[in-house]
Amino acid sequence: MAPFWTAQAWTLLAALGLLSCCCFNWSEASRTSGTISGESKQEEGPSSLERVKRGWVWNQFFVVEEYTGTEPLYVGKIHTDSDEGEGNIKYTISGEGAGSIFIIDELTGDIHATERLDREEKAFYTLRAQARDRLSKGPLEPESEFVIKVQDINDNEPQFLEGPYIGSVAELSLIGTSVMKVTASDADDPTYGSSARVVYSVLDGEKFFIVDKHTGIIMTAVADLDRETQDRYELVVKATDMAGQMGGLSGSTTVTIVITDVNDNPPRFPQKMYQFSVSEGAAVGTPVGCVIATDADMGENTDMSYLIKEGGEFFKVTTDAETQEAVVSIKKPLDFESKRTHNVVVEAVNKHVDPRFVDLGSFRDQTIVRVSVSDIDEPPIFQPAGGTNMEVQEDAKVGALVGVVTARDPDVKNKPVRFSIDRTTDQDMIFHIDPDSGAITLGKNLDRETAGWHNITVKAVEADNHTMVSFSAVSIRILDVNDNPPELATPYEASICEDAKPGQLIHTISVVDKDEPQSGHRFYFTLAPEASSNRHFTLWDVKDNTAGIRTQRSGFNRHEQNVYFLPILVVDSGPPSLSSTGTLTIHVCGCDTEGAIESCNATAYVMSAALSPGALIALLVCMLILIVLVLLILTLKRHRKGQRMAEDEEDMRDNVIKYNDEGGGEQDTQAYDMSALRNLYDFPEAKSCDSGPDIRSLPQWIQANRIGGGSDGAAAAAAAATATDFSLFKGYIRKKVEQADADLSVPPYDSFQTYAFEGTSSPALSLSSIHTLSTTSEQDFSYLSDWGPRFRQLAGYYAPGNLEEEGS
Repeated sequence: MAPFWTAQAWTLLAALGLLSCCCFNWSEASRTSGTISGESKQEEGPSSLERVKRGWVWNQFFVVEEYTGTEPLYVGKIHTDSDEGEGNIKYTISGEGAGSIFIIDELTGDIHATERLDREEKAFYTLRAQARDRLSKGPLEPESEFVIKVQDINDNEPQFLEGPYIGSVAELSLIGTSVMKVTASDADDPTYGSSARVVYSVLDGEKFFIVDKHTGIIMTAVADLDRETQDRYELVVKATDMAGQMGGLSGSTTVTIVITDVNDNPPRFPQKMYQFSVSEGAAVGTPVGCVIATDADMGENTDMSYLIKEGGEFFKVTTDAETQEAVVSIKKPLDFESKRTHNVVVEAVNKHVDPRFVDLGSFRDQTIVRVSVSDIDEPPIFQPAGGTNMEVQEDAKVGALVGVVTARDPDVKNKPVRFSIDRTTDQDMIFHIDPDSGAITLGKNLDRETAGWHNITVKAVEADNHTMVSFSAVSIRILDVNDNPPELATPYEASICEDAKPGQLIHTISVVDKDEPQSGHRFYFTLAPEASSNRHFTLWDVKDNTAGIRTQRSGFNRHEQNVYFLPILVVDSGPPSLSSTGTLTIHVCGCDTEGAIESCNATAYVMSAALSPGALIALLVCMLILIVLVLLILTLKRHRKGQRMAEDEEDMRDNVIKYNDEGGGEQDTQAYDMSALRNLYDFPEAKSCDSGPDIRSLPQWIQANRIGGGSDGAAAAAAAATATDFSLFKGYIRKKVEQADADLSVPPYDSFQTYAFEGTSSPALSLSSIHTLSTTSEQDFSYLSDWGPRFRQLAGYYAPGNLEEEGS
């Protein structure tokens, strides 16, 4: 097979110099024998293969966009070598736009476009072609892919997608200063022809600005742009495609350029002179007036500061940060009588000066502020105005003159003024003042040592207008007079060793004096007259207002005298000279070999001298031994006492004492001798009695058995058996009972009875009273009524009558 391609010759394509070509590629395919009849040579053998050529292959077609004809637009033709024009081959296409946008003639293979195409919407279409046998419907060739490209024409104008634009440039910028860049976009194909090649130009405003036709950068065209003249410009920038050639399309946009400010204008005062008036009584800091300088610039370029070039003695100027005004205010008090008019030169200066424009002139301006001072009625003025200092002697008499204060009326000469003292500053009324002359005199005696200064306030008022008041401070210094004698600084005490050497310095003393002479203190030290014959110590005047005490001899003995009192006379320099006597106490002490004081007590010294360290150790050992012996003795005594108490407790367990006597109660403390309780071992031997136990020493129920049961043999046998049970301790009990019954002074003993074995057939029966009220009991409780008034209630419970009632 051989490739074949045909295309319609278009006059427009030939004019543009478009060369449409198709690249055909030969390919080889291996087929089995017998697939295409009449076109392949069959080789012998079932496994022989035949080499054939590809029938048709192409790459792409081209079609012009925006076709406006009434007939379908011819695109191209597909054909295969196997087509001999007999109509037995059917051509089909599939893919993007197949059957709708693109149609094919089944017999000839001609492809037509049925719709108007737009390259900006879709630049190419991908389709697949197939040649089939019309009868068998089978493909004659493999399906092949091809592309139909939409060929661009200049049908889109440039557009400024980011407009409108706003830029800025500083005023007075140089020619060619870049302002901003504008960009236009063209939807046509930039790779085909000049449809998308855009150039720029300025339609309106070209006098002040230009634009680079290729880059779109807007630049200044003049160097005298002045924001104060015109602060913004409106430009119209046009973009044309086809590189600006005839027939090209164009678009435009508006560009706003704002002129920014630079500090190219100095401040200017609208007036060369301003006039203000102020009262002479206005306080310091009072505003007099405001002036302002204007600046044609804007923003921080208008910031300025003000200063006073002349006349700044009484006035000052400050800058209001918000209004940029110069506020002129009073710096010092004004006086109408001294000066009635003040001329103040105020200068305004830009804060931010641009060095590029210093050659344009000075960025400052001046004006004159004239201030007129008006007169008012003023209070008296003290002279001097800052206050008065006076001095007076401490010993001045009452009524003595201290000083004179003066004041005058500043408005009228020789106008009378009245003076007085503010008593809140002189509550003790130490000073008085003459209301007419202002002479201050003493009202009380002074004492510099109590108060060296007095600060009072003097008031001055106009004689005919008491509302005009002024005050002045008067400080009065009290001059010292030597009226206090010097005294020792402290009650001095000193110590010396017994072995002190002659001439040894013991102590240094100083004095104090409440006075303060103008020439300074000078004190003189001597021993008092009563100590002039002293042979132990001497006094040395050091000449610097101190004195030293030295020993005059050696060998002090504190056993003879352990304390010395040395009177010292101190005299000041006057005048007049005053003196006082102070006493220095000197203790004689014992010292070690190095001179360190060990003890200043005489008794302690003797003890320490009599006892050596070995003796002290022996004394401590002896005291320790004595303490150990005392502790041992106390321990032995306690141990013996414990043994005796144990024996007493053991004996008490053996003493079973029965008493049948009723005591006098807890409050009866005189009926018995309590010593009997403590002497359990001093009972005398009881008389021997062979006739048997005393019947009183036995319980009453035993007595009843003995008395009432003599005639009955069974009862006698039981009583004999009971007596046999008590034979072990009957004799001991009998002795104790007889002794207690015979001695009326012995208190009753508490009986402690232990029942280890009750025995059989005990006549006492059970000790429990649970069953005592049973009707079967034959026990007789009538003896309870004989036990006294304390058992009367119990006897009533066990009376025979009650038992019968309860039983019924």
